[in-house]
Amino acid sequence: MPRASDFTKQFQKDWRRLERAGRYDMGCLKQAMLLLVANDGPLDPAWKDHPLVGEWSGYREIHVGGDFLLICRLGDADGKNGVVVFVRAGTH
Repeated sequence: MPRASDFTKQFQKDWRRLERAGRYDMGCLKQAMLLLVANDGPLDPAWKDHPLVGEWSGYREIHVGGDFLLICRLGDADGKNGVVVFVRAGTH
């Protein structure tokens, strides 16, 4: 069953900045986002999906391409598991 999606204000700013820069493959970013929303199973290992630790505990990082990253949280702040929240996009 597909997940609902939400975006942080910072993610929306990141999106606009990356799109204007024109150096990043936004198609790959969209593909990663669609795979997370579709919820068809674990992502292919090529995406290097892994949990973050420390200050970012509870979030996941997906390598869209090289140093191009997507940070998201599966489940919202209220603990609803049927939601993916896109938090940041960019580079290290």
